[in-house]
Amino acid sequence: MQTTPEHNERFAKMTFASVYPLYLAKVERKSRTKTELHQVIQWLTGFNDMSLRQLIDENVTFKTFFERASLNPKSELITGTICGYKIEEIENPLTKQVRYLDKLVDELAKGKKMEKILRA
Repeated sequence: MQTTPEHNERFAKMTFASVYPLYLAKVERKSRTKTELHQVIQWLTGFNDMSLRQLIDENVTFKTFFERASLNPKSELITGTICGYKIEEIENPLTKQVRYLDKLVDELAKGKKMEKILRA
C-alpha cells in the first residue's frame, strides 16, 4: 500500500505532543509503564526523558522531532504492518520513521518482551 503525498504531509505537520498522550494511554491501558514507553522512544530516537519533555513543551512537529533524532541503526529491523501499511514498503523516510515509532508502541502495548521490542 503506497502512501500519498497528502498522507506524508499530514505526518510532517502532526505534533509529537499531540500523539504522545495517546501513546502513553495505550501502553498504560495494557499495564505497561511510562518508563517502558520512554525506554522504547529513547532506543529509537536517542531522546532521554529531559529531551522528550523539551520537545513536548516546544510542540515540535514529527518532521522536527525526527530531524533532531539520532535514529537507531537497528530501526531497519522493524518490520510488519501498521495501520494497513507494510513498514518495509513505505518510501517516504519521515512516514517510515513515524511508523517505526507506532510499531514499537504497539509491540509494547501487546506485551512483547522488551528485548524483542528493542531488537536485542
